[in-house]
Amino acid sequence: MRREGSPWQGLGAVFLKELSDHLSSPRMRVLELLVVVTGAVAIYGAIQQIRAVSAEDPFLLLKLFSLGGGSMPSFTGLIGFLIPLVAIGLGFDAINGEYNRRTLSRILSQPIYRDALLVGKFLAGLATIAISLVSLWLLVIGLGLFFLGIPPSTEEAARALVFLLVALAYAGVWLALAMLFSILFRSAATAALAALGLWLFLTLLWPALAPMLVQIFVPPDPVSILLGQPSLAAIEWQQALSRLSPNQLFGEVVVAILRPDTRSLGPVFMNQLQSAIIGAPLPLGQSLIIAWPQITGLVASTIVLFTMGYVVFQRQEVRA
Repeated sequence: MRREGSPWQGLGAVFLKELSDHLSSPRMRVLELLVVVTGAVAIYGAIQQIRAVSAEDPFLLLKLFSLGGGSMPSFTGLIGFLIPLVAIGLGFDAINGEYNRRTLSRILSQPIYRDALLVGKFLAGLATIAISLVSLWLLVIGLGLFFLGIPPSTEEAARALVFLLVALAYAGVWLALAMLFSILFRSAATAALAALGLWLFLTLLWPALAPMLVQIFVPPDPVSILLGQPSLAAIEWQQALSRLSPNQLFGEVVVAILRPDTRSLGPVFMNQLQSAIIGAPLPLGQSLIIAWPQITGLVASTIVLFTMGYVVFQRQEVRA
């Protein structure tokens, strides 16, 4: 018999319980230490590079996020690599762990619906990542103030805040994916390997496979062969295929938000540059318009993946 009451009954209890477990677990402490140490090293390298830049640069704070130091990648590059690891580490055993401990049926025998359980676990994982990202974000700004001695402008602070929100949306994609695999596979090890394998494929292999697929779908025309450059159709196809990777979407948003002089994330035509001052920074609103399709793609991917997991979870047997 279906219980009466709101389907979100028990959401707060699940959220607080999962958040407490995440923040106190040794797994999360190791992941947080990894993120903080690598982020601090990247920031130190960026500061060494920034000291050679003129203090008249109006976007010194943004360079802390986007500038690499020597052989060390930039802060955003490291974050784009580490956020999926943290999200997968939090979500790969969210549901199958309850199955394996034979506690899922006991939880759902309480006045807690499946809706509240799944949403509560997702929000708790996202809140845990948000706490880590905000702490790291404040650390970057604090180190910038300490070493550079220049307070950020309103434009810089707004762009840095948008970057923080986009990083959280990027984390939501991988957390929803990890929870989907946690629902599909009863083995936590299988779910973790599947999520990590897909992450490695989309991050490392897909950028190399996309140009090969473009050559199959869009053969080179005589003009492009004569000029030694890919055709416009090939460039558009390659961009469309590469944007199937969340890492590519996140990277493009970072470029548009943290580099105010970026005017396009695709091919630029001469008529688009008319009446434009090359190198002049764009307002934040214009940068958001440029990056809006990528931001929408990250949010939509999170919603689609979570919805798939929700539908599958609703159809599963929960009895031990």
